[in-house]
Formats: sequence, C-alpha cells, structure tokens
Amino acid sequence: MSQITSLSQLDLSHESYTYADYLSWKFEQAVELIKGKIFPMSGPSRRHQGLSREINGIFYNHFKNHRCKFYAAPFDVRLYDKRKVAKGDKNVYSVVQPDICIICDLDKLDDKGCVGAPDLVIEILSPGNSSKEMKLKKELYEENGVREYLIIDPEHENAFQFHLTEAEIYSPATIYVDDEVLTSVIFPDLKLDLKEIFSAS
Repeated sequence: MSQITSLSQLDLSHESYTYADYLSWKFEQAVELIKGKIFPMSGPSRRHQGLSREINGIFYNHFKNHRCKFYAAPFDVRLYDKRKVAKGDKNVYSVVQPDICIICDLDKLDDKGCVGAPDLVIEILSPGNSSKEMKLKKELYEENGVREYLIIDPEHENAFQFHLTEAEIYSPATIYVDDEVLTSVIFPDLKLDLKEIFSAS
C-alpha cells in the first residue's frame, strides 16, 4: 500500500479507519477519528486561542500540584467503540484532541497520550466544529464515561455543562451565560468566571 501523504488520498466517507491507520498517515492536516470516520480539524481562530489561553491558565494553576493531570491540545485521547469491542475487535476507532482534558487515573497515560476516558473534557466551539462538539463528541464522551463535559461557545459567550448521572448518561445541559461562574461538578473548587475569560480573550 502506498504511503498516505495527503488527506485527499483518503475516503472521508469510510467508517472503519483505526488508530493504526491514524499513526501511519504522513500529512500535516490535523484530523480526528470518531467511530472510524475522519473529521478534518480547521485551524483555530484567534478568539478560540485566546479563550484556550485563559482557561489553560486557570487549569494549570489549579492542577499543578494535584494528583490529576492537566493536558491541552494537541493531545491524543483514544476511545473505544463499545459496540465493536463487544464483538471482539480491540482496535481503537476514535482518536480525538480535546482542547483541555483532566485525567485522574494515571494508568490511562502513555507516551502517545491517553487511552480511555478523561475525567473532564473542555471543547471550545469554532464555526466549523459546532455540530461535531455538540452532538458527535457529546455522544462519544458519554458512551466512554467522561464524567464531566464542558462546551464553551465564544460566539454567544456562554457554556454548556454535562455530567454523568447514576444511570451513566449525561444530565440535561446546565447553561451558563454572561457574568455567571461555572463550577465544576466533579471538582467543586474549580471555577470559571465566564465574564473574566470572555473579556480577556
């Protein structure tokens, strides 16, 4: 098989690409795999990067002496498709790069990133990725047991918070707007002042 050096060589409608395929590709375009399908990643906007900088600063300070580890994109998180694993297929069909993630089970970490669900994930919306984060990734994170998922929306300056319930499904979204302070469900002393982070970005 010839070496893959361009995204154009791949079939974006194909739904069985694996992490092994992902590692073999030799092009610079950033992509994510969600259940075997390729999703090209667009370059982040200046606003996106400004928000990422502000939130990263808060998380870095909060977790620098914490047992849980903090990572920012680009950082590969490999997640299993439970339907395929149930059939005996141990390949990884989902590789995503959350904007920010927190991992408390350090056994999930290796030199390539994280294998399995982080405890908390933050995604910052961009014009080209809103539907992916709001639907596909939410379903993926819920299925894999990400305990808390936060979506930051720069355009409307609000945030959506989901957390796993006892039934192992996500709660309805808690929406934070304007000058409200978002408090993490699983880390109650971790807070995001939305007015502060949006005005600074």
